[in-house]
Amino acid sequence: MFPRSALPRDLSAFRHGPYPPPGPQTYNYNHGSRAAVNNFHGPGPQRLPSYEWKERPLPSAPHPVHHPYAPNMTNSRKRQNSEYSPNVVKRQRIESHPHPSLASPLPRTPPPRRPDRAVAGSSRPPFVGHNHSFPSPPALIHPQGVDVPENFNSLQAYARDKLSCQMVEMFEACQQQASDLDRKELCRTRLQDDIQGQYPVARLYLTGSSMNGLGCRSSDADMCLIIKGNKKHDPISVLSVLQRLFKSLPYVERTQLIRAKVPILRFRERGSDLEFDLNFNNTVGIRNTFLLRSYAFADLRIRPLILVVKKWAQHNHINDASKGTLSSYTLVLLVLHYLQTLNVPVLPSLQMDYPDSFFPLMDIDMVPEGPKHVPPYISSNQSSLGELLLGFLGYYATVFSWDRKVISVREAKAFPKNNSPTWRNKFICVEEPFERNNVARAVHEKIKFDAIKAEFAVSYRILEDVQDLNSILPVREVINKESSRR
Repeated sequence: MFPRSALPRDLSAFRHGPYPPPGPQTYNYNHGSRAAVNNFHGPGPQRLPSYEWKERPLPSAPHPVHHPYAPNMTNSRKRQNSEYSPNVVKRQRIESHPHPSLASPLPRTPPPRRPDRAVAGSSRPPFVGHNHSFPSPPALIHPQGVDVPENFNSLQAYARDKLSCQMVEMFEACQQQASDLDRKELCRTRLQDDIQGQYPVARLYLTGSSMNGLGCRSSDADMCLIIKGNKKHDPISVLSVLQRLFKSLPYVERTQLIRAKVPILRFRERGSDLEFDLNFNNTVGIRNTFLLRSYAFADLRIRPLILVVKKWAQHNHINDASKGTLSSYTLVLLVLHYLQTLNVPVLPSLQMDYPDSFFPLMDIDMVPEGPKHVPPYISSNQSSLGELLLGFLGYYATVFSWDRKVISVREAKAFPKNNSPTWRNKFICVEEPFERNNVARAVHEKIKFDAIKAEFAVSYRILEDVQDLNSILPVREVINKESSRR
């Protein structure tokens, strides 16, 4: 692990932009007693010390760069960094500090060069902004003495055009609110208490977009039930027991056991449209929740970009793995891969740079502690949100070799397909960062694959010409629908 002394502490408060005021967040993973299991409240009398997970501070933004779809942009002055603490994990304790520290964050030391980490290749003509022969571009710079936008700590710094402003508007209207997570956490707490009547050592975790910072107001909630011990439990048997239990609970309705590769118990909160998917001992869901959360808050642009991409995919009917298209998880990995492989990347590979923090065999109780050992990431890419969205569509429409490459966020590159059963004869290959299987395997029909490629191509062509989000996604309709769901 990385030395705690090397981590930035007591940084200045993030007081601008769309995020709530900061405060220490307590996400207690002490399971020493039943009352403390996955407890989101402040620490109490426990057998083990509680784990307090603090967000990594927001990094400073360095030099402007030339983006594929926009002229060079310049910034006017220097500014120190501030810390932000997005109000996503519950329960949390918010404390106001009238005089926040003004200290700048400590930059992390660039990891040693790995000669095998080349950026994704392509047999097609080079795409502007993606130099595929360029070996792992330098992504880290010293935060002092760099030009940053005057309001860098606000999303408005990246909303310099109509398209970007539309993306910010949609994000601010649709992003998951604290009240949305309160409802999910309240239901999780009640369910865990009832489940422990059947399985006393069981622990119930919120996972997925509800916890990784990439959720919308209408996002359903994913849960993972963990039962430790020497006894091996059959997932279908456990979920069948829970299905019978849930039918007797006054706050649960419409239970449905889905016997998929990863079986889930689907149900709703009674009297609302809040839907839950509960799986059993699928610990990779907890691991990738915290990995994606680390990426989501590495840069202010990540969450708005991913939210808009999800809405675009839903609108164009290519965001449903059960119908042979892309899962939301796959879409997120597509976005992260694009941002990792720009000439000047927006994101690194956290798993390659900090393997101890995201070790795939780490005890599940220690998984939330990994991200606090990762110092801030500082990218010199200053592209606006609109530029990144257009670049994302253009990359998959004109550059990426779907038939020859495997996307790997774990390695921040695309590697050639081999003849293994995982990748052979698959239309889209996207590596799961921990299990290394193909998360896009649901796309198994050529007609669906062609439809996905067509949506990228058509949307890229339209957006490049019009530069208006409404040309590929009805902004007001999406916002109104999102508001009506909750």
